[in-house]
Amino acid sequence: MNEAAFIPFPVLDSELARIIDNALAEDLAMGDVTTDSLIHPLWRASGSMLMKSRGVLAGMPVAAAVFRRLDPAITFTVLVPDGASVEERDVIGTVEGPAASILKAERLALNFVQRLSGVATETAKLIEAVRGFPVRVTETRKTTPGLRALEKYAVRVGGGHNHRQNLSDGVLIKDNHLEALALAGYGVADAVRMARERAPHTVKVEVEVENFEQLDQAVAAGADWILLDNMSPAMMADAVKRVAGRAKLEASGGITVQNARAVAEAGVDLISSGSFTHSYKALDISLELSYQLA
Repeated sequence: MNEAAFIPFPVLDSELARIIDNALAEDLAMGDVTTDSLIHPLWRASGSMLMKSRGVLAGMPVAAAVFRRLDPAITFTVLVPDGASVEERDVIGTVEGPAASILKAERLALNFVQRLSGVATETAKLIEAVRGFPVRVTETRKTTPGLRALEKYAVRVGGGHNHRQNLSDGVLIKDNHLEALALAGYGVADAVRMARERAPHTVKVEVEVENFEQLDQAVAAGADWILLDNMSPAMMADAVKRVAGRAKLEASGGITVQNARAVAEAGVDLISSGSFTHSYKALDISLELSYQLA
């Protein structure tokens, strides 16, 4: 198990409470008929959160908040920080408190840690693939609805950076925008100009291009960033030469661990991939409990 540098948990308490409350309402809308039928209210439990697979850990502050939100009488202790590399059989946390409350919170706490660790682990794999190149790696907005803040945090835990948090964070002119504008007689350069005129001056303007004709128009129009959509590494390398530093270049579409190094070698400034948050494999984690009867 390798310790990681401290990574700030950026989710506001109010936002985290909303996420957890929604999840608790989904699971406990009508109570827990099994636990309420079988477990005495005075019984207590203690146990360990145990890794059953290897990867990069993420989500321990969320697990602690789940237990605390369901019952403040539960004590959850984080033994391994987010960002650490963990192995099978590592004990990452302990829990102690009312048995019924722990049983009601168990699945939800594990769900968050398993999934966020899956995001962090997939991110770390791609980060390792491009190690040594001056390129940033980010996710996209292909996140689970309602969980974007947590999944973007997990990307950072895995060593990545964050793209737009939401649609107000920057102008990103995509193919569907351009198709609509084309019907009105506008091209790529017009789109960049319109965005410059109408968006706040503090906002960067990025445009997605699929070919060199669009690329040249975007550069001439003064786009801050240009997204190279589904281009081969060879095409990306040619794009880097054509742009010659006049705009920042983002590679996106079909990025995998297998081809990421070739993309980085092309000389782009940013690699973005939606796979971190829509195609990850959750890590296997369990909670093993023992009981003390009243």
